[in-house]
Amino acid sequence: MKWLNRTFFATVTIASFVHLTLAYGQNEAKTASETAGGSCPAPAEMTALHLYGEWQASWDGLTGSAIVDFGRNPNHPDGVRGTVRREGGLMPAEALVAGDVDNGVFMLDESTDGKAITAVWSGEVVAGSCGREISGLWIRSADRSEHRFVLRKRPGWK
Repeated sequence: MKWLNRTFFATVTIASFVHLTLAYGQNEAKTASETAGGSCPAPAEMTALHLYGEWQASWDGLTGSAIVDFGRNPNHPDGVRGTVRREGGLMPAEALVAGDVDNGVFMLDESTDGKAITAVWSGEVVAGSCGREISGLWIRSADRSEHRFVLRKRPGWK
């Protein structure tokens, strides 16, 4: 009889822990999802952290696209720094970028040599995009030509 009581007690105890573990795992998955970008920031809530990662860029009136890679800017903690790599014959093929987002307004300077600004990006975070789309105007410094741009966060980056 003692053996049966111990077996019963062990079974109930194990079943309780399994139940608690499963419940804990469900909560952890939800928390991880929210942390990884499950929350949807409004444009005014966007910070430099939301910009980190790779973005696909395209311009109205220009063929080709580009990959823009944003990371931490050690000189300006509230901003980003990175590169733009153009594809499809767009010139220049690669440039440096630095900028920020403040209250939903996106500003970015582009430079081919790291000294002179060769283009500026000015736009806004698209409402309802959960911070994954930015649109605005790209102005090339050399000829003051203007093109509408769209930046879309690439999949895999939260």
